[in-house]
Amino acid sequence: MKNCIKVFLYVALSIVSTLVAIPQVLGPQSYKLDTLAVGLKQPEGPLWVEGVGLLFSDIMANKIYLWSPNTQSITVFLAPSDSSNGLTLDRERRLVLTQMAKRRVVRREHDGTLVPLAETFRGKKFNSPNDLVVKSDGSVFFTDPDFNVPFGQQKELTFKGIYRISTSGHITLLDSTFDKPNGICFSPDERRLYVNESAQRKIYVWDVVNDSVITNKRLFYTIPQSGYADGMKTDSFGNLYCTGPGGVWILSPEGTVLGKISTPLNPSNCTWGDVDRKTLFITAGYGQGVLYRVRVQSTSNVDRNALQPEIMELFQNYPNPCNPSTTIMYRLNQESIVTLDIFDSNGRSLTTLIRRCLQGRGVHTVPFNTQQYASGVYYYRLSVNVGTMALTQTRSFVVVK
Repeated sequence: MKNCIKVFLYVALSIVSTLVAIPQVLGPQSYKLDTLAVGLKQPEGPLWVEGVGLLFSDIMANKIYLWSPNTQSITVFLAPSDSSNGLTLDRERRLVLTQMAKRRVVRREHDGTLVPLAETFRGKKFNSPNDLVVKSDGSVFFTDPDFNVPFGQQKELTFKGIYRISTSGHITLLDSTFDKPNGICFSPDERRLYVNESAQRKIYVWDVVNDSVITNKRLFYTIPQSGYADGMKTDSFGNLYCTGPGGVWILSPEGTVLGKISTPLNPSNCTWGDVDRKTLFITAGYGQGVLYRVRVQSTSNVDRNALQPEIMELFQNYPNPCNPSTTIMYRLNQESIVTLDIFDSNGRSLTTLIRRCLQGRGVHTVPFNTQQYASGVYYYRLSVNVGTMALTQTRSFVVVK
């Protein structure tokens, strides 16, 4: 047996919830949709929390629920939630949420205390903050349509905005031209920001400059069926998953339809979960809402991998983008000799995390400290030798500082 080079590295547990670790494209008839919960009123804002399970809002029930992968059941996580909608985590794993009943964005501290992050803009209350995303620098981007202005209260703003909350608490209006801004997410490298115009089913994209400025707004895609566009997430290849009429629409970074996950009820939002981030959790329905789950199976050349996944499978690192550390995971379906290398964008070898180590079947994790690397795109390559067969698989990751 070969000796393994042991790598002792510190693993940070910060989570950037909208950057997902699944490089797969769904094709027709390539999935099985499971129903995890029924009888919900208005489920929204699903969020996977590592080691905990799936949190999601129920707007009409005025609660946040927790679905446990261990018990396969839901319990109340927060009540009242003040009609929470979008949920995400900041860099310290604190829950950040929109509260439509109080027309604000808040952060839930680890002791349960709620700290307002945004309540007014230029002295006026927001409409009803809807969805949000935390960037890797800690800033919060959110949408503020007027879907759910509390009954009996008046709108104070004359527009529906897209905003950014800096780490110092400063609130910036990024766009005021939308009628119904709703779903919001970043591309994996955070160089693009996506927001949909819900009622028009139009998805727009901007370039992100210097972490805080968005520019070059352009139409990305228009969903051709009647209904509403809602929550969105991206995968590690930059494919966009947008909940909308009839299911979850899957679009390439160029705006080409790659497929759709059809759902019996119109979905409201989605997120990736499970240890390998290959499970898509979907909230759907109004009045009689449900929680769906689907394991995505690749049918695209993008991820066929020609790398014989029956022998090995390399997962996307998590978190990604990362700073100061990340975790690389892979699965071996039989005993193999493994090498794991890191390369820069020019293909130069930077370090070897594992060198010809004989490893058994199962999922293996390798913590990797990225503090010494500048911001940019890097690659990790898994090489596996089984008898006379040599297989390799490579994935990219982004360091953001």
